[in-house]
Amino acid sequence: MGFKISSSLNILLLLVAISQSGANLDTHYYDKTCPQAENIIYQVVRNATIYDPKVPARILRMFFHDCFIRGCDASVLLDSTPTNKAEKDGPPNVSLAAFYVIDDAKTKLEQSCPKTVSCADIIAIAARDVVLLSGGPNWSVLKGRKDGRISRANETINLPAPSSNTSQLIQSFSQRGLSAKDLVALSGGHTLGFSHCASFEARLRNFSSTHDSDPTLNPQFTTDLKGKCPKPNTDRNAGQFLDSTSSVFDNDYYRRVVGGKGVFVSDQSLLGDYRTRWMVEAFARDQGLFFGEFARAMVRLGSVGVVENGEVRKNCRVVN
Repeated sequence: MGFKISSSLNILLLLVAISQSGANLDTHYYDKTCPQAENIIYQVVRNATIYDPKVPARILRMFFHDCFIRGCDASVLLDSTPTNKAEKDGPPNVSLAAFYVIDDAKTKLEQSCPKTVSCADIIAIAARDVVLLSGGPNWSVLKGRKDGRISRANETINLPAPSSNTSQLIQSFSQRGLSAKDLVALSGGHTLGFSHCASFEARLRNFSSTHDSDPTLNPQFTTDLKGKCPKPNTDRNAGQFLDSTSSVFDNDYYRRVVGGKGVFVSDQSLLGDYRTRWMVEAFARDQGLFFGEFARAMVRLGSVGVVENGEVRKNCRVVN
């Protein structure tokens, strides 16, 4: 395949090298000013995960949604005001949760080293930690992001939708300096995901003039999904996990996509496009390969749109 990973050490060394182009980001950014920062964040995330197993998927999704709008600047954490509707209240983000985890980490960091660790760095570190706590790969997080002061709900329309096809996804990722390989690797984050019926039920009934349901779906899986999402559906919590080991970070997501069991159009379309199919199949065969590429892609994602002239918020929900 041309990008086989030989060891976890190689992953960590390469990660440090590939993203030094980020705006003054450094793995050792807080070594002198707040050396305990990563440990404080890890303990908060670990405790939250023990009490709520949904935390890993929620924190990982929060990181993606933050970086895809204005870059990784914690704009997704800002609350709306009487004069501004913020990102977290945009339609794609109303289902985001676990903001309290970031708040808790920030409170403890302010007690330990005030006005030092940005909310943007907290999200990036927490995203790594939830992957690691779920059995996934480790990587060195580049740090030094600043927090942005602007957050607009209408900009969330630019987030990739579950109904997006691969061409649309490649274009969206490319606009953020991310490759098709990054797209396929980061899609593997769905290994921790759950979706409500509204995000995929259009695939199940009246799909097209020639097919009642999406023909790329495994027929038995279609039947299973129809059972979970009946018409009419009065259960707002009804839905489907995006892989069969929803609390474990592994490559089962790709195996399911290969088997026609990708829940979203955006998932299953990766198998139907020649530009991405070979990577889906490779990750389905080799979990170590997926782990290495996911770690690399997370470092690249974490360097998107890094703010150089922002601030370090005292409270992640409001600008200073």
